[in-house]
Amino acid sequence: MATGILAAKPGIDDFFPDPILFEGTIFQMNRMVLIRIIATLALVLIFSIGAARAKIIPSKGQQLLEMPLLFVRDFVAVNNLGPNTGRKYAPLLTIIFLGVLFMNITGVIPGLNIAASSVVAVPIVFAVLSYIMFIGAGIKAQGVGKFFKSQLFPPGVPWPLYIILTPIEAFSTFIVRPATLVIRLLANMLAGHMMMAICFFGTHYLFFQATGFVKAAGALTLAGSIMFVAFEIFVAGLQAFIFTILTTVYIKMSVQSH
Repeated sequence: MATGILAAKPGIDDFFPDPILFEGTIFQMNRMVLIRIIATLALVLIFSIGAARAKIIPSKGQQLLEMPLLFVRDFVAVNNLGPNTGRKYAPLLTIIFLGVLFMNITGVIPGLNIAASSVVAVPIVFAVLSYIMFIGAGIKAQGVGKFFKSQLFPPGVPWPLYIILTPIEAFSTFIVRPATLVIRLLANMLAGHMMMAICFFGTHYLFFQATGFVKAAGALTLAGSIMFVAFEIFVAGLQAFIFTILTTVYIKMSVQSH
């Protein structure tokens, strides 16, 4: 929120804050943009320092940083695409996973208090990257003509049905896939922020403005707030995983003929 989750009622303005720097220019920056920059710098800084200090025998800190990298490479990429293709696309899939995760996790960071991915621009950026990846992978593996033929003209179908089936396949493959990636991530992070904000605002109101026995209800909303924070951390990681695994599945569907 513009001044913190306890200072104002939660609402749609949380996602469209007023400019804070360079107002009226192409470099205009508001709180959401600043949070995205902070998340990006944090991601780059953490892994740059980790890479600079990497050793053959990893320390505990290095092992911690390697965990998400190995998870994406082995469990997501190699497990679904095979050793050769999986290792080829693992770096880009790792960028998607960590990028989405860091943009999501800002929702529970004190002082930031809102997920950078709860505004549509961030989900669109990652969806476009996913879109380019699965189309590029299909073209590289099959060639332009064979790729589009495999996606739009599934074999074994009587040719008159292609009049109906091909537009459906085109819509499903090239529009629905990226659109669902955007909507799923946006909706989950937006809803999570609103639920946490409502709980914290309710707690603040009950503790500091309510009177009588109603104040005691603040303990319940506070407990609910803590639970929602823990749940939002889980959702942040889960949505990063879902976004990455769906991108992997789309790549697999692109590189393999029907």
